[in-house]
Amino acid sequence: MTFSPRWATTTSVATVLAIGLLSGGCGSGGGGEERALPEPSAPQATGTGPYPTPSAPRTDAPALPEPTEPGEPAEPTSTATPRGSAVRPQEVDGTDADAVGEGALRALWTYDTTTDSGPRDAELRAAEAGWLTGEYADQVRAERPPSVPGVQWREWAGHRARTTVGLKKTQDAAKPPDTGNEVWRQWTVTATPRSEGWTGDPVVSSVYVHLTRATTDKPWRVAEVTVR
Repeated sequence: MTFSPRWATTTSVATVLAIGLLSGGCGSGGGGEERALPEPSAPQATGTGPYPTPSAPRTDAPALPEPTEPGEPAEPTSTATPRGSAVRPQEVDGTDADAVGEGALRALWTYDTTTDSGPRDAELRAAEAGWLTGEYADQVRAERPPSVPGVQWREWAGHRARTTVGLKKTQDAAKPPDTGNEVWRQWTVTATPRSEGWTGDPVVSSVYVHLTRATTDKPWRVAEVTVR
């Protein structure tokens, strides 16, 4: 799955991943005096790499199947805790952008086919857990996902598989400089489906994470995720 990262995705991670998992297109996240900070902006990059531009409109979104019942509320099929459930925001140092970004990505890519109907359930869990900014969480909840499981997800479900998530920081010279209220991080995310006696082909994604906070004493939260 390869999409241009030169836009800041307001579309959910699950929608991007759904191209493969639902449509069958891929193979077998300190104290002190509160101080207001300026509004997030797009700082100059320090290199010439492919970091996205915040708030740029998406113009190359792939076409997705319409859901069978678009009017239904965006709620997970199951509220059960998946096996391998990731750490919660309150269990990491919210002042550490790396820790928050890593925790959010683990939550977003942790699927359990015995409790989930698709990757969207993981994304909604991440939104409800508090990994995302309020605006991004609202976008996630409003997303209209495909409704029919695809070949790859059905294969995983047939094995009652869950994913284990591997993360590798892969930032390049083009990373915009960190500011007091805005940072970018780049990770390679590897989600490998596993069950007893079976391991499926991993899904590898290059992911750009935009984290923001309103003031220096507030925790970092994920404002957008771009999947390359």
